[in-house]
Amino acid sequence: MTPGVRARVVLEIRGLCHSFGALQAVSDLDLEVREGEIVSLIGPNGSGKTTTINLVSGVLRVGRGRVALDGVELAGLSPDAIAGRGVMRTFQNIRVFPQLTVLDNLLVGGHARLPIGPLGAVLRTPRVRRLEREAVERAEDLMGIFGERLLSRRHHPVTSLSYANRRRTEICRALMGQPRLLLLDEPAAGMNPHETMELAGQVRTIRERGVNVLLIEHHMQMVMDISDWVVVMDHGVKIAEGAPDQVAGDQRVVEAYLGRRAVAG
Repeated sequence: MTPGVRARVVLEIRGLCHSFGALQAVSDLDLEVREGEIVSLIGPNGSGKTTTINLVSGVLRVGRGRVALDGVELAGLSPDAIAGRGVMRTFQNIRVFPQLTVLDNLLVGGHARLPIGPLGAVLRTPRVRRLEREAVERAEDLMGIFGERLLSRRHHPVTSLSYANRRRTEICRALMGQPRLLLLDEPAAGMNPHETMELAGQVRTIRERGVNVLLIEHHMQMVMDISDWVVVMDHGVKIAEGAPDQVAGDQRVVEAYLGRRAVAG
């Protein structure tokens, strides 16, 4: 991507609003993710970041505003329909199948992409066996993004894994759905500094594989290192956006994180 020039729009959010009773969680939000970008959505706790991700992925229903992927409206679709259009996600609270192995968790994530009907599954035709082999190969290829942290544990039950490896498993499972857009909700939570640095490089690798990324993350060094564009929210409202260095120096952003009194002091 040419410096200073943003490519065509993949995810378009316009005028997005959502409230929980009297609380306006997201107010008139405009946001874009463009081709080949890692876009970070940041802000203090309670600023509306996860609500935005939930609206994009269909976990919450869009009441007002536009959410479109490659120009096709997503608002009103169910989460599985949105996933089928190419939007996959992870969650703040890890959601994996703990009794299944790492490999089986990934295969579950790719199941919807396998064109195998009930009859094919029962008869186990050569075509079905070939597709299943290809799914295993794809799963192992994706585990390779995280190196031996997952590859060497692919037959281990997820319940035996560390917290960080469960997060890696969840990201890999999302990638098995062959997303056009990957939504990562605080993927570095619970990771130590070395693991966070590793994850930053792995998110870049995911982007290099042709997956566009919308990232929520509180680890600011990671955000500044890997983001092409940063959007900042506070109390449900977008208060700033731009390249990482622009956003880092924005007085409104500093005040949102530290408070006016602290800044003045």
